Parts: sequence; C-alpha cells; structure tokens
Amino acid sequence: MRRSAGALRHNLARARAFAPGRKVWAVIKADGYGHGMEWAAAALTGHADGFSVSCVEEALALRAAGVSAPVLVLQGARTAAEWDLCSRHGLQPVLHDEAQLAVLADFRGELPGLWIKLDTGMHRLGFAPMKAQTLFQRLRDHPAARRGLHWLTHLACGDQIAHPQNAEQLDRFRHAVAELPGQRSVANSALVISGGAAGSASAEWTRPGIMLYGPSPMEGEVGRDRALRPVMTVTAPLIAVKTLEPGACVGYGATWTAEGSTRAGVVAIGYADGYPRHAPSGTPVLVHGRECPVIGRVSMDMLEIDLNGVPDAVVGDTVTLWGEGLPVERIADAAGTISYELLTRVAGRLRVID
Repeated sequence: MRRSAGALRHNLARARAFAPGRKVWAVIKADGYGHGMEWAAAALTGHADGFSVSCVEEALALRAAGVSAPVLVLQGARTAAEWDLCSRHGLQPVLHDEAQLAVLADFRGELPGLWIKLDTGMHRLGFAPMKAQTLFQRLRDHPAARRGLHWLTHLACGDQIAHPQNAEQLDRFRHAVAELPGQRSVANSALVISGGAAGSASAEWTRPGIMLYGPSPMEGEVGRDRALRPVMTVTAPLIAVKTLEPGACVGYGATWTAEGSTRAGVVAIGYADGYPRHAPSGTPVLVHGRECPVIGRVSMDMLEIDLNGVPDAVVGDTVTLWGEGLPVERIADAAGTISYELLTRVAGRLRVID
C-alpha cells in the first residue's frame, strides 16, 4: 500500500477552496480512514486548524505522538476519568447525552472548548434542538465551558444535494442556536463539496473526512470529479499466469467459467488483506495501466483476473486494486459497499510505502 502525504494536503486545500474562510477540523478517526491516524496528523500538521477523532483513546494516541493541535472528540467523554483526561490533555469533547451531563456535574476541570451536539434529524447522537437554550443556561457557568461553549450537528443526507431533509436539518440547527454564543460546526465532506457549508448556519468550522483521502462522498461521483487525489493506492504482485481452456471454472464454488481460451493471472491479495470478498467477477483491477476483470470468488489471500487484454503481463508485475488510475469508488460500487468501508478495512499485514 502506497500513501501520499502530498495528495492528503492537496485534498485539504480543496476542502478549504470549497468553503473559504472556514476553519477545518480534519477528521482522522478510524486510524485515519485506514491510512494511519498518526501519519495523517503529521502530514496535516500546520495545514489543518485541528483534528477530529472518535473517542478519547484516539485523542490520547495523538497527544502521545506529539500532536499539539486542537482535538475534537466526537463521542465525547463518558466517565469521570475521561473528563479528567480531556482536561489534562487539552481535548475538546462533544456533549451529546444526558448520561454525560450526570457525570459532568461533578467535574470541575477546565477545557479548551466544550461542544454540544444537537440531533436535528440524524437520530443518532445529540440533544433535541429545543433543549439548546436550556443546556446553555445550565452549562454557561460550568468550569468545563468557561473557555467556550460551542454547537454542532450532523446531516443524514448530505451526499444527496437535493434531499429535502438537508434544508430541514439546517433550519432546525439555525433556529436552535440563533441567539446563543459560541462557534458552530455543521459541514462534513458532502456539505463542503456541495457548497452548503457557505450557508450552514454561519458555521465557523467544517469537518471534512472522506474527501481528505480522495473519494467523493457524493452519489454517482468519484474523487477526480472534484479534483481530489487518492491518498491510498493498494497494489499486489502477480504471482502466477496460466492459460485456461474453454469451460474451465475458476475459484471456490466454480462461479466463473471460461467461455474461450483465457489467459488468467493470480494476484497475491484477498479478503484477509481487506479486499472485499463479495467483489463479483468483472470488478476491475489495473495491470500495465489497463483494466482487467476479476474472475471467480475472492479467496483469503488471492484473487484471479482475466489477462486477455494485457498479453504482455508476466509474473512479478504489479497489479493495482484501487488508487492511482482506479478510483476506490468503482470497486466499492461493484462490491455493493462504500469507499469508506474499503479504506478502513485494509489489513495491517499490507506493507506501507510512503
């Protein structure tokens, strides 16, 4: 697996271009969407305004790696010990549930910022928008909010520009926080790319995630449609080449049968490495810059491809599974999943080349 810090920084610059004047929480949770969280933070230090992670454990790993930038913890702190860690390490947790409020009542530490999440329609984490004023009154004098009490929400359908729920959620958020002090954050990658960040309740912060790594979050698009560059390129060697006679079956379950003489190749990668087992025959790979289809079922450590279109392919050649020249969105579409899943499932046994 190759990864490009230059591409990562380029994509961050694109996020800024889509939402000029906004600060950026670069989302590097889930091990940097499979690219390496500490690596992503190092590559973006001095470029992003802060980093967004899922949990306190991820935030502490950043601090241990020497990252001093602001860190937003999306799931917030759950226990008294985690609230203390947020204070000690200068983290900005998100408050989203009554159970957190109960623990927060006994916490007297200061934070660089406390964010309140409002559930405007995602129905996952967050308080009802109608509670915003009550929460502000309850927390404005709390030591945890002394240096800033801020607001955020998350859109359920941001990747569908015309979906009516987007406007409804933005309106609910805007009305809930209209008279309240503090900064706001609404736009994820989809809202940034669609241009919605410009009017998202005057939010000062965006939270781009998937677009930083190259894919487009928008339905029916690939990253290059928005001038994004793939950060991850997954490759594997061609370890065998053979000629199949007409009628020969390939792989477990004999799900693919050669209709004519077929030059086939075996690639040393499989579902144990993070390649989707359910990728069907016809899913593309690249050999010598030319597309070849996967044939048969993906195995644990290997998959097979049709090399009829690349007669000069030989054992030892490099096969690109996704990345430069082959958008990961195409493999995700073929496998019936999303690019997020493929990127985050890449196994640790792949050798990383920077």
